[in-house]
Amino acid sequence: MKDKVLIKSFSNGISIYLDEEAPFEEVLSEIAYKFAGGKAFFGDARMALSIEGRELSLEEEKAILDTIHEETELSIVCLVGKQKEQQQQFMKALEDITTHMPLDGSDGQFYRGTLKNNQILETEHSIVVLGDVNPGCSIISSKDIVILGGLYGEAYAGGDGKEGHYVFALEMAPERLKIGDFKYRPKTNPKWGLKLKMQPKVAYVKNKSIQIEGLTKDLLNLF
Repeated sequence: MKDKVLIKSFSNGISIYLDEEAPFEEVLSEIAYKFAGGKAFFGDARMALSIEGRELSLEEEKAILDTIHEETELSIVCLVGKQKEQQQQFMKALEDITTHMPLDGSDGQFYRGTLKNNQILETEHSIVVLGDVNPGCSIISSKDIVILGGLYGEAYAGGDGKEGHYVFALEMAPERLKIGDFKYRPKTNPKWGLKLKMQPKVAYVKNKSIQIEGLTKDLLNLF
């Protein structure tokens, strides 16, 4: 009997290969069964997810993510494309930025989920968002902001008045940015979508203005 779902791994990620012809309900049921069986193996790891083999609607993608969340302790930080180069780019960005970001104790925290419907998330700590910040939404931090997804809304970092704070996103297309006392607003309306373009960028203050640059090792060493 042909498997409707095959699960394979790559570095810090999982690829799910789906049968193209099987009814989606049967595919989803097999995903639930296989991930439930591998719950102990996966643990509470943070991973990227690639879904291959068939075209899916946004609702179907969400159903798969919800099923994995229900059956395991995994944190799926993002959907990535099929190409190996894109997978490697995502995981390199994830590893680099979290290495340079305090995440434990009182210095940092995680928020898992996408901000939508004009949601506002505010914290006195550095924060890592495992999802997108959609248009009309705002994230406010007294320290640094890391978005493992797309920044399409507003972000305000550095509210504690200290220098050296930054905003990082895997896709940087903000409506508005503020770091400390410095503001940035794009000259044109930002384009945004539900799929990551895999262009990690960092916004930071330099020469009394906000600069937005692609993620590099030299740039990370500034923080």
